[in-house]
Amino acid sequence: MNTILRKSVLGIAGLAFTGGVFAGPVAAHAADTTHAAKPVTATVQGDKLIPHGVQGDQSRIDLNDEQTKNVKAIIAATKKAGMDERAAVVSIATALQESKLENLGHLGDRNDHDSQGLFQQRPSSGWGTVEQITDPEYSTTAFLKGLKQVDGWKDMPLTKAAQTVQVSAYPDHYAQWEQQAADLVAQHWNS
Repeated sequence: MNTILRKSVLGIAGLAFTGGVFAGPVAAHAADTTHAAKPVTATVQGDKLIPHGVQGDQSRIDLNDEQTKNVKAIIAATKKAGMDERAAVVSIATALQESKLENLGHLGDRNDHDSQGLFQQRPSSGWGTVEQITDPEYSTTAFLKGLKQVDGWKDMPLTKAAQTVQVSAYPDHYAQWEQQAADLVAQHWNS
């Protein structure tokens, strides 16, 4: 790895450690129900949902009623913000990584700083109050506002767009949820 790239990666990891959002501690609260799927090279969703194909192995979880309700809330907030299906895919994949689509409150010792909600946003980082960021519509709208500020987000891999907004210590982990997120958007966009 060249020196510039290595320093960039280490710089992002350091920023995420000091003020970013961690996905690792979030997963500690629940049993791992994630099961890996084989890499997908072609997609049935077409250019709108997965314009660049998926990157790497894909993960998938079974959703309960609450998680499905949160998917629908993310889609509704995306439509309300005037954004398209691709924005919903990025949002849902991000929430799958950050919270497994569970609207998480404070987790005590297992909490990553003060991260809460579907996107593990932090009041101390300016995302809003605890009440706001644990509201699925508000937290999605806040995420989408950040996504809109990412120049060229539609033309970049999902994991890069999500990472630019979230500043996670695990920047490549968003990619594993792209296929499930696209499937969920295809299933619920018009429902």
